[in-house]
Amino acid sequence: MSAIPLTSFQEIESEWVSLLAQSPVNSLFLTPQWQEIWWNSLGDGQEIASFYLRDSRDSKEVLAIASLLRQGDTVTLMGNSETFDYNDFLIRPGYETTFFTTLLGCLDEKECRSLELVSLRESSPTLEYLPSLARARGYTVEITEEGVTPGVALPPTWEEYLLLLSRKDRHELRRKLRRLEGVAGWRWYSVRTPQEVADRLDEFLALMRQSDAEKAEFLTPQREEFFHRMARRTAELGLLRLYFLEMEGRAVATALCFDYSETRLLYNSGFNPEYGYYSVGLLLNALCLREAIEQGQGYFDFLRGPEPYKYHLGGQNRTLYQMMVKRS
Repeated sequence: MSAIPLTSFQEIESEWVSLLAQSPVNSLFLTPQWQEIWWNSLGDGQEIASFYLRDSRDSKEVLAIASLLRQGDTVTLMGNSETFDYNDFLIRPGYETTFFTTLLGCLDEKECRSLELVSLRESSPTLEYLPSLARARGYTVEITEEGVTPGVALPPTWEEYLLLLSRKDRHELRRKLRRLEGVAGWRWYSVRTPQEVADRLDEFLALMRQSDAEKAEFLTPQREEFFHRMARRTAELGLLRLYFLEMEGRAVATALCFDYSETRLLYNSGFNPEYGYYSVGLLLNALCLREAIEQGQGYFDFLRGPEPYKYHLGGQNRTLYQMMVKRS
């Protein structure tokens, strides 16, 4: 079975989406739409080295997709850890050995000396299958912990969720909500249509900058363009929820979430520090979580990073790994 070069994100888009739904690493970040937006916004200076496998017995069935970039003799997954919280290969269960054998053969054929994989979930088949196959071909393999993505398995009701929290965190959350509810005229809401999102995204970015110096530094013009393109496309797909919390007639907190595969993902957020007394950032995230419960979502993913508020809201860590495969 040979690798077929993948030259565009539309080439096998329907098969890509179908394979993604069957994959154990199904993620918004692995959709062709997200990857195309990233490539068009942030892929400068890199070469696409993607390929896919078809079943020789059924030319319509795609067995695996490797969305890859090449720089010199190094190959990486499409994207980066700054904009992809999860990354991996898409492989139909049962074809892992076939795929990774083909991948290593491609590396040998193209004289690539290293394969650098980041943002792999702890349950990734790549962590299970690739190391032994690579070592058998003379590669060295190093696997290290990269970070964490806290999240909460959501129960059916808000009251059941509150019981998951520590006594202290439960008391503090209730107290802060009561304090907010005592403020006249406060409200929270989401915008979802492409036009509404486009009209409010600069407000979201401004609150991101206000809330954290690192976020302000992160928001280069190129990354802002990525946010605009990404928000527009995911709103068109019906996945994006852009939330605002208002007090005194002004937006004081914001959160950009996605609803994907029965999970709400909190991709980024921001708030006005002048309203820190009311914990507006934490409370808007809590309200987004409460709404996810009410809508029947099964999981709330805070995504990458060990920020304290995630644990105050019940987050439990899942580990991310990186793997470096190098020619000895």
